[in-house]
Amino acid sequence: MSINKLQQARDLELPTRQAMLERDASVQAFWDHNNNILSEAWSQWETSEQEKLPLLSNALLDDRLRDAVMQAWEDPSKESVVKDLWKEVAPNVYECQFFNPEKLTAFRDYLEQVWDAQIPLRPPYGIVLNRRGAMLDPRSQGYLAAPSFQRFYQELLTTYMRPIARLLFPEIVGYDTQSFGFSIQYKPGTDTSIRPHTDASAVTLNININPQHEKFEGSALNFYDSRMNLTSELSFKPGTAMIHRGNVPHAAQPITGGERSNIVLWLYGDYGRIPQRNTMAPPTDARERWSVPSSAPDGFAPF
Repeated sequence: MSINKLQQARDLELPTRQAMLERDASVQAFWDHNNNILSEAWSQWETSEQEKLPLLSNALLDDRLRDAVMQAWEDPSKESVVKDLWKEVAPNVYECQFFNPEKLTAFRDYLEQVWDAQIPLRPPYGIVLNRRGAMLDPRSQGYLAAPSFQRFYQELLTTYMRPIARLLFPEIVGYDTQSFGFSIQYKPGTDTSIRPHTDASAVTLNININPQHEKFEGSALNFYDSRMNLTSELSFKPGTAMIHRGNVPHAAQPITGGERSNIVLWLYGDYGRIPQRNTMAPPTDARERWSVPSSAPDGFAPF
């Protein structure tokens, strides 16, 4: 008789919030020891719930973005159609409608079933109050290992994020072989904001996943440009995304009403390499931008 890994996972006793905040050694030991149980549990969960789970595919994305990206993969010389969809809304910060707002409910329904699966998920360090904070990439302990989610996650990174990032920030080519991702939710009374910081990424893609009926107040992003002594305050609309270099200082302002949910994706080079400021862009052509690096995942996780 096969062992019920799903029930085993549900029976695990999670480390305490205090232990997670302090990054106690017992926390890493918990995720390491139970890695196989958790991965198999997510597969069993998905099999048992497959008739109830919404389908995750590029049909959830904005039609214009999906069509332009598919066209560029077929013919890289048409990549300008993709670039034109991204508007510079602050110095070196670009915004685009990423998900179709009318279809985001399906994605959120999937995630709601994930949260209700009662399988331990590791929240990103520093936002452990966040019930919907989770690690998304296989390099992370306690990540969301559901197979259909992982296929969708990898498609977002490989088909969309990397070539778009290369278009907008050419110097990241070669510093975009590895990926990282997490989800985050801002809700009054929990983790309501994030102080000014930079990311350990070459480029960051921050995608809002609030359906149209999920309103929120506050929680704007501030981007800081010291050279121009400029602070830009930007707010997410349902399904929009912002992309920027990781070294751009930014902060999330306190949320004052409702909930804001996002997924955050990073690209960087092997073993965490990122380009230095003022790095010159290497000579590349469109075909190289619309290609997949040959580097294997290196297992390095920023946190």
